[in-house]
Amino acid sequence: MTRFSRLAPIALSFALAAPAAAISGPVDDIVRLDMLPGWRAEDGTQMAGFRISLAPGWKTYWRAPGEAGIPPAVNWSGSTNVAGARLHWPVPEIFELGGFETYGYSEQVVLPVEIAPRRAGEAVRISGQLEIGVCDDVCVPVMLDFDADLPQGPRRDPSLALALADRAKSPDEAGLGPARCAIRPEAEGLTLTATLPAMAGARAVVVETGDPSLWTSPVETRREGGALVASTRISHVAGGPVALDRSGLVLTMIGGGKAVEFAGCAPA
Repeated sequence: MTRFSRLAPIALSFALAAPAAAISGPVDDIVRLDMLPGWRAEDGTQMAGFRISLAPGWKTYWRAPGEAGIPPAVNWSGSTNVAGARLHWPVPEIFELGGFETYGYSEQVVLPVEIAPRRAGEAVRISGQLEIGVCDDVCVPVMLDFDADLPQGPRRDPSLALALADRAKSPDEAGLGPARCAIRPEAEGLTLTATLPAMAGARAVVVETGDPSLWTSPVETRREGGALVASTRISHVAGGPVALDRSGLVLTMIGGGKAVEFAGCAPA
């Protein structure tokens, strides 16, 4: 089932290893945002895209930026006939920044966005701000305005279609078995050890709990035969007890320009 986020301004969260710098004046020499108007699908949903172009040496972040970085957030408050929206994520690159591992994009990236109209058959206008972090020697939070009337026809945009195709595969699509997890309670939280059938070139595993009140430590990985074993410690940000929903876990294995996304984790 497709999930759309409810339309409300989303607070931008910060987890910076490099120092943040306040931005003054235009950011065109660092980052540029262009809207790809996309098309309307047969089921009535609208596909559009954010094309982010970055200056040489700069990068921006994936939905889970890793040990340091700023995840993108969208404020849709100026939009009309929009009930919900969902970003689709191309496979991220792996970066090393000051000894930290982060995940994101360099040069240029298209972030497809799937929009559910509030009223079928009527025009859709999207307007608001895309908040992202961009990093070189410093990390800079920026807010980029967007405003576009979306077409009601089926004409497809090749660059947007290509970005949609550049996504993490499911285990079935990759010809891999399921992920299995062992959970061990600790004095403050728990330790999660996930065993994933490794794809060629795999270098990293990102663990997303689906619960913003839980903090995940940097993931350590090692190879064991044909498997990639990932270990992390999960704790509550307020120091409370940790309740982990296995079905809500998302484990993404990344490397070699490819990714495999495991939804849920069976007992080891």
